[in-house]
Amino acid sequence: MSFDKSLETEIKNILSQGPIAGLAGGEELASSTGETFEVKDPGSGEKLAEVHNLQAEDVDRAVELAGQAFGHAEWTGLPVNERCVYLHRLADEVENRKPLISHLESMDCGKILGQAEDDVQNFIDTMRYFADLAQNMQLRTVLAVKGHEAAYTRHPWGVCGSIVPWNFPFLLCGWGIAPALAAGNTVVVKPAEDTPLTTLYLARMVKEIGFPDGVVNVVPGLGSVTGAALSANPNLSRMSFTGSPEVGRLVAAECGRNLVPVKLELGGKGAAVVFDDVDVPETAQKLVEAITFHSGQVCCDATRWLVQKPVYDEFVNEVSERMQKVAIGYPSDEGSVMGPVVSEKQKSRVLGYLEKGVGEGAEVVLEGGSTEVEGRPGGYYVKPALLAGSLDNVAAREEIFGPVAYLAPFDSEADALAKANDTPYGLANSVWSSDLGRCQRVAESFEAGNGWINSHNVVVHGVPYGGVKQSGMGGGVGSLETLLDYYRGISVVRPL
Repeated sequence: MSFDKSLETEIKNILSQGPIAGLAGGEELASSTGETFEVKDPGSGEKLAEVHNLQAEDVDRAVELAGQAFGHAEWTGLPVNERCVYLHRLADEVENRKPLISHLESMDCGKILGQAEDDVQNFIDTMRYFADLAQNMQLRTVLAVKGHEAAYTRHPWGVCGSIVPWNFPFLLCGWGIAPALAAGNTVVVKPAEDTPLTTLYLARMVKEIGFPDGVVNVVPGLGSVTGAALSANPNLSRMSFTGSPEVGRLVAAECGRNLVPVKLELGGKGAAVVFDDVDVPETAQKLVEAITFHSGQVCCDATRWLVQKPVYDEFVNEVSERMQKVAIGYPSDEGSVMGPVVSEKQKSRVLGYLEKGVGEGAEVVLEGGSTEVEGRPGGYYVKPALLAGSLDNVAAREEIFGPVAYLAPFDSEADALAKANDTPYGLANSVWSSDLGRCQRVAESFEAGNGWINSHNVVVHGVPYGGVKQSGMGGGVGSLETLLDYYRGISVVRPL
């Protein structure tokens, strides 16, 4: 997709019409205190919009209205095929507005325009996937039990909260609301304060295409205020959170006080295990593309590169050469391969980890650091970096969330597995080898929710995606298992 100046103008007109409010019960919801916050363009540092910072009482009102909508026959009483028409209608309208939403997403989170377009398409596909899946769901199952007549039935939970992260704001909004709505629930979505704009635009679309009032609600605001209020609301039936383990613990603790079931999709420190029988240049290129995708701000990324000793030096040279050639630029500029990180705070985090890693003795293979893009002096740009050495280093242990990879050699398959699994995280690892039997064996031995073979960042509808250990709990996303999470079950038994 090429950048369209007319779309940029249209977007700026949309964003300049005063502070952007949330949506609750089909009506705009402004902050009860009048408080707002700024949203900035990561590529330039310039202000994009002013957004209402909703307070606890505002969030409580949104949950209340979502509860009223759940109790209304206009939504919950619909046959599943009629309810799923709304999801298909939303998918169709997003598709119609795909260029505008992609441009807005690119501006909001600093993502390369083509990558933003892919995210919007994923939202469309997700809506259609869960709508179709729900229509084929068997909601009542007769159980063969001796001496009894028994059945198990599934019903929607009620009001489902969803807190969305800043790295994939539109895509992950879709991942959160699609299965919840398909199952017949209502939703209250809290977008990330850094990147709320496409979710707020979605709220506008939901109203325009005729969703029943209160089925989809959006509550923008700061995590410490708005997110905390949503997590603590006792009238939620379920909660889904995607973000850091640190915040995930807070959300889980608040939900736990009210015994609200919570699904957590958290951070990662993925390993790429590279054996000595690979095509080294090809593998190096694929992993460079993975670590620079969205400037490394991807929880399932491979950030620890474990390379078998016979090809270690060759691999290091190949990845170093390729990373130096990555074209850093404004997300919508032609030829840009990697854009900025999302904020000044995130830039400082990445640079801070580089400094701490070197301070603990890491070898600097490729320095990385801050950089500027011509004409965009205020943007939050960093260069890709490569460190190497002991895996006890802080840069090898903690999630950096930037274009930084850490290299270490290994001897044997057993050594590689031990090093890959030696982490408190457990989201996604990959194995690279021409020996597919070995690949299968290693992938199934990872202590992680996802194991990929000769590729990385492979997320496909129909395949469960989730984490273990500090990378998540409560099930995965993007599959039948996800939809099942959004039904509560009841067993009905009659003695014969």
